[in-house]
Amino acid sequence: MKKLIFILQLLISIASFAQGFLHRDGQNIVDGNGKNVVLRGLGLGGWMVQEGYMLQTQSFASPQYVIRQKIQDVIGEEGTKEFYAAYKANGITKRDIDSLAVWGFNSVRLPMHYNLYTPPVEAEKNGQITWLEEGFTMTDNLLKWCAENKMYLILDLHAAPGGQGNDAAISDYDTTKPSLWQSEANQKKMIALWKKLAARYMNNSWIGAYDIINEPNWNFTGSNKNGCDENANGPLRELMIAVTKAIREVDTNHLIFIEGNCWGNNYNGIFPLWDENMALSFHKYWNYNTTGSIQKMLDYRKQYNVPIWLGESGENSNVWFKEAISLVENNNIGWAFWPMKKIENIAGVTSVNKIPEYDVLLKYWKEGGTKPSVDFAKKALLKMADNYKMENLTVKPDVIDAMFRQVQTNDTKPYKKHLIPGKIPATEYDLGTSETAYSDKDFINYRVETGNFEEWNKGNMMRNDGVDILPCKDSGSNGYQVSFIEDGEWLLFTTEVAKTKTYKVSIRYSSAKNDGKIYFEIEKGKRSESIALPATGSDTNWKTITLSGLQLNSGINKIKIVFEKGGFNLNYLDFKTEK
Repeated sequence: MKKLIFILQLLISIASFAQGFLHRDGQNIVDGNGKNVVLRGLGLGGWMVQEGYMLQTQSFASPQYVIRQKIQDVIGEEGTKEFYAAYKANGITKRDIDSLAVWGFNSVRLPMHYNLYTPPVEAEKNGQITWLEEGFTMTDNLLKWCAENKMYLILDLHAAPGGQGNDAAISDYDTTKPSLWQSEANQKKMIALWKKLAARYMNNSWIGAYDIINEPNWNFTGSNKNGCDENANGPLRELMIAVTKAIREVDTNHLIFIEGNCWGNNYNGIFPLWDENMALSFHKYWNYNTTGSIQKMLDYRKQYNVPIWLGESGENSNVWFKEAISLVENNNIGWAFWPMKKIENIAGVTSVNKIPEYDVLLKYWKEGGTKPSVDFAKKALLKMADNYKMENLTVKPDVIDAMFRQVQTNDTKPYKKHLIPGKIPATEYDLGTSETAYSDKDFINYRVETGNFEEWNKGNMMRNDGVDILPCKDSGSNGYQVSFIEDGEWLLFTTEVAKTKTYKVSIRYSSAKNDGKIYFEIEKGKRSESIALPATGSDTNWKTITLSGLQLNSGINKIKIVFEKGGFNLNYLDFKTEK
């Protein structure tokens, strides 16, 4: 067995050497053979650095240290250690990385918390810097899984010693202690950490790059607390130069990503660059996906002859994902979306399922009242930790489809195999983008540009498209219903019809007050008659109405249900042959 393990490790090492290191070649990122590489990655947010919005604690516990305090309050110090051990063990496993590779990702961005690698400065004696093995072991394991899948691992210092920004949740910044920018000891620790990491991984070419500081957002001289109006950014530039120097003392192989102030985007004062093997990272959220939205970064690429990389993006609809990825890839820019796992998440590739007992804890933490017993709280938290395992997640095929297949084509594909005769849940319309798989009035969030938070799926359930989905308790449902239906919207279903026949379709719907109206369209413009859906008196009072005379041919049929008049909820469509 030991011999077999050695041979496998040797083969991985040989493959790593043959691949060569990612590096800068003018304005491009290339591999060891000089081949252009477009990084298609996912950020493992929440694994090493928890953020409140991922755990539904944002309103009362946003940075990780506060979340930990809340947990310790209900299960004690030893129970908290047990929870975090399970949380980290389940948070990312080989199965996760294997899955990402199968889905199409070629890279992973690891958001690191410094305190898994080295203690906080307050815990050190006489200015010493000591090391913790946990973070290095986690990184070693992740790197091994990535190498086995021929995926690049990008190390991202997400929570720097002391915290690098006023947006406290991102870097676990504790405002009662000196920040990274207010403490020389914190800066020395950050520099030493990067040198330690570089020494450990200097010969491994599956380390794609070092992303040396995530989303700094600090006002050095300006009035904006997140550094968006800084013109010089002197301390940021100086620290990144010092980190680069420390890395290069032990590692001249790896590409280095740098980020500007203002969540990575304010590069004022950062130039000129100081290293030949460097690239610029920028982050993009909730804005238009026009060339103008990335023009400044394109200008930097040309002016300074340096590659650029979309190091973080996401938290939007599938339409936005398709737009953003198409935009950057058409401009030869790689990307890393965010995050992989989040509780009740429709905008990620997976979702962590929430249990009712966790809601009890959330309510207590937010509102107080009767404190849950230690036994109750511990069981709830350990169950939630268990739900982070890949086998317990809900995988989101629509998100994966939008990020990869939909970027290449406007064709739709079945969400599931739908046979006729048979019942088709309304929420299982085709995979595809707006105006090809469905039509909905609200399908994207451009809040940075519009100033308004625009919900695309008002129910925030099941799918990340514009179609509004709510839970459904009606018999015969798949657990979900299409709701908030507006006039003129529609859904498309790719079906397999057994025989050329005339069919009738039973429409299961509910409506508190409004009379709806629908019709069906078959490929090549054929349409059925319209049928009225009289109000049922309640959104939970379900009725069935049947439309007859639908002529379908054997084989593949694309059937569109058009909501001529909305205001109702739709559960399913049940197709049967007419006698």
